[in-house]
Amino acid sequence: MRRFQRTSLPIILAGQRQVASLTATYLEQLYKDIAGKPSRVSLDLDTVTGRALRGVDPTEVYERPFKEVWTALSDGEPLDVATERGTNRLEIITKTDLQLARTHTVREVTADQPGVEYTVRELQGEYDCALCMIAATQRYHKKDLAPIHPGCDCLVKTVKADYDPGQVIDEARLEAIHDAVEDALGDFDRGGRALDYRKIIIANDHGEIGPVLGFKGQRFTGPDDINLPT
Repeated sequence: MRRFQRTSLPIILAGQRQVASLTATYLEQLYKDIAGKPSRVSLDLDTVTGRALRGVDPTEVYERPFKEVWTALSDGEPLDVATERGTNRLEIITKTDLQLARTHTVREVTADQPGVEYTVRELQGEYDCALCMIAATQRYHKKDLAPIHPGCDCLVKTVKADYDPGQVIDEARLEAIHDAVEDALGDFDRGGRALDYRKIIIANDHGEIGPVLGFKGQRFTGPDDINLPT
C-alpha cells in the first residue's frame, strides 16, 4: 500500500490539477463569450484538489481500496475476488475525485465572475444515467456544487445573471425521462411535474464529497450501521 501511494498518488493528484486547470480555462472562455471580456480569475489549485476535495488527507482516502481487499480476504474470499473489489473501489474513488476537482473549480471560478449567476449541466458521452439526465433539465445557482455520482462525466455551462431560465430548462426531455422511469418502475403521481421528481430523485449529502445523486430511499451508512459484538 505504501509503495502504491508513493508511486501513484503524485500521478493522481497531478490528474486532479490538470482537470482543474482545463476546467478553469473552459470557464474563462465561456465567460468571455458571455461578457465579451476575460474575467482573469486567479485559481489556487490547492483549493480545488487533494485534501480540499473531501477534507480528508489523500493518503487516507487511497488506503480504502486496500482495506477493501483486506476485508474481503478476512471474509474468506479468494485473492482474485478480493483484488477485483479493491480495484473497483480504487477506480470509483479516482473518478470521483477527478469530478470533484471539476465541480470545485466551477464553484471557485464562477464566484469571481460577475454577470454569471447560474449553471446548467451538459451531458457528455454516448451513455448517460437517468439521474444525470434529469439533473440536466434543471438549472443551479453558481454557489452550489452540482450533485455528482462516481464516474459522472457531465460538464457545467454558465448562464448570465440577467437571464434566469427557470428551474426547468428542458420540459420535453424531463417528460420523456419521466415516461421512461414510469415504464420501468410503475405508475406514480405525475401531477407535480418537475417538482414531483423530488419524491424519487434526491441529492444525498455525503460528508466528504458533497451532494451525490441517488434514488429516494438510498442513504450513506454511518456509525449506527456498524454491528458491534455484544
